[in-house]
Amino acid sequence: MARYIILLPQDEAHWETATAEAKAEGYERHAKFAALLAERGHRITSGAELAHSREATTLRRVPGGVSVTQGPFAETVEQVSGYYSVETDDFDDLVECCRTLLGAEPALEIRPVVMQP
Repeated sequence: MARYIILLPQDEAHWETATAEAKAEGYERHAKFAALLAERGHRITSGAELAHSREATTLRRVPGGVSVTQGPFAETVEQVSGYYSVETDDFDDLVECCRTLLGAEPALEIRPVVMQP
């Protein structure tokens, strides 16, 4: 069974300023997504909402050592706000299931996980 990571990039300000109703709607869409995956034989092995990128610590190799800074690795509005780890034998159906999230998320990225021998 192949494993994929579904990354959920989002403008973090959108979520921070969302109403309680909008947040509830987003969580409901994610619950529907999880139910759809289970119903179709995909398996979520993990997933989580991530803390705001301002809580991140970034390590970067620099000449002569390592730089440790507070904040995200990228200067951009969109940051990864969450992820799912999914095992499946049907990638095309996984893509179809992911369409369910596009009402709650402006975009998502599905990336294969490299399995070590």
